[in-house]
Amino acid sequence: MSGAPQLTRALVLESPVTLPDGAGGFVTGWQPLGTHWAAIRAGGGRERLATLGPLGEVRLRITLRAAPHGSDRRPRPDQRFREGVRIFRILAVAEADAQGRYLICTAQEETPA
Repeated sequence: MSGAPQLTRALVLESPVTLPDGAGGFVTGWQPLGTHWAAIRAGGGRERLATLGPLGEVRLRITLRAAPHGSDRRPRPDQRFREGVRIFRILAVAEADAQGRYLICTAQEETPA
C-alpha cells in the first residue's frame, strides 16, 4: 500500500443480535459497536441472473485502521457497516499492509427492505 489511505467516511460497525418478535419467535436486530473512519473503493463487478432478470453486483473495498484480533472494534464477516441509510455487508477481512496498520474489508452494498 503506497501512502496512507484517505479515511474520510464515517461508517458505523454493527453486529447482529437476536431479539424477540413479540409472537414467540425471533428477529435479527443490529447493535452499533462504534464508528470507523474509512475509505470506500469499488472493486470487481459481475452480472447474474435473478428472478426478475439480470442483477448487477459490485464488490467494495473498505479500508480502515486495524484493530487487534479478538477486539470488538475489528470487523468480522457476520457484521456490517452503515453509512446513513446505506448498508455494507462484510464478506471478508484481511490486513492491508505488512505492518498491520490497516484492514481491507470486502463488502457488498445491500438495498434496505
